[in-house]
Amino acid sequence: MTHILLFDDPAIRGSLLPFTFTRPVADIRVGILKISEKWNKLTGAKISFLTQDYLQKKFPRNTENALAINGSWLPDAEALQALDSLKEDQALYFGKIFLAGYIGETEKNLSFAAERIPVQLPYEPVLLQKSWQIFQFNGSEIRKDYSLLTKGRISQPVNDPHTIVYGADQIFIEEGAKIKAAVLNAESGPIYIGKHTEIQEGSLIRGPFALCEGSTVNMGAKLRGDTTVGPFSKVGGEISNSVIFGYSNKGHEGFLGNSVIGEWCNLGADTNTSNLKNNYAPVKLWDYTRGGFANTGLQFCGLMMGDHSKCGINTMFNTGTVVGVGANIFGDGFPRNFIPSFSWGGAAGFSTFTMVKFEETAKAVFGRRGLEWTPAEKEILDKVFDLTKSYRIWDKTS
Repeated sequence: MTHILLFDDPAIRGSLLPFTFTRPVADIRVGILKISEKWNKLTGAKISFLTQDYLQKKFPRNTENALAINGSWLPDAEALQALDSLKEDQALYFGKIFLAGYIGETEKNLSFAAERIPVQLPYEPVLLQKSWQIFQFNGSEIRKDYSLLTKGRISQPVNDPHTIVYGADQIFIEEGAKIKAAVLNAESGPIYIGKHTEIQEGSLIRGPFALCEGSTVNMGAKLRGDTTVGPFSKVGGEISNSVIFGYSNKGHEGFLGNSVIGEWCNLGADTNTSNLKNNYAPVKLWDYTRGGFANTGLQFCGLMMGDHSKCGINTMFNTGTVVGVGANIFGDGFPRNFIPSFSWGGAAGFSTFTMVKFEETAKAVFGRRGLEWTPAEKEILDKVFDLTKSYRIWDKTS
């Protein structure tokens, strides 16, 4: 296959909000790589996206004929075998879920699937269908991505004599990484250290763990297994079974567990997330598709924070809190378990974080990274502001 078109399944996309407000499903990071990057690495094919109209400028579609694949499908060798045997007049399904089919350059949506001969996948695929599955699947996906990225390659050595290593054969270090006086324990799973990263003195890291390009682990951090720190991020304190997409900071003390943090987020010093209810009951989480809370069936579930959201020092998040896009949270006490996009405030109440003020912050944050706040970014966030207006019940004029 020379071109893969990763499409958003309408029945799944809504269950992955708030993260899919600002990206296609296949742009979600789970494991070391984004879903789109996994398909690219496994197949060598060009990747493009079929997603919401307002996202299409930033995530364009290549108009040539392609193999359309459900963007929630986490690929593996079995998936490639099934796709290799798929004929152009067939559509691949798992139950009622459309997985893949060949799409022509003039076909604009998924209606083409109804014209193909349905074929059932003979095994259950790994599909990312709920937001909490991002951290739930993360350990197994780190293992898969680690094998994919390191096969046939030789790791850079640990040159620091004061760094302690356990399970050295399951640790891979890319060029430019700096490690000083740390403890790396890969006996329970692999540890991947990306290019030009830094692990500072006194850090304790257990695998499975991934530190992506350009990121920093601050002094004395305690990073437990099944955790991914996406590119160009800074982390400190204690983190367990969490995924940070990238360009985000949790640089100070405080606990983050069983959580997912989007891009361009910042957690203030001593921010803490609860990931276990006092009565050990299953955690309920805001479900955008239902407009209310739904039972996850999980005993451990922390914070789901959309892109560009931030919180002040000493913020406390209750078990199973969902924060939308572009929120700014501060003040004493526990804020509500669902914080709509572009909220400004905390436990004492919220107002609307206006687009003018939001954009001032976003431009400053991008500038600190040497990046430009582009018209495409602005258009996406303007659209998300409008799409989420109904959730800001305190301001019907926002």
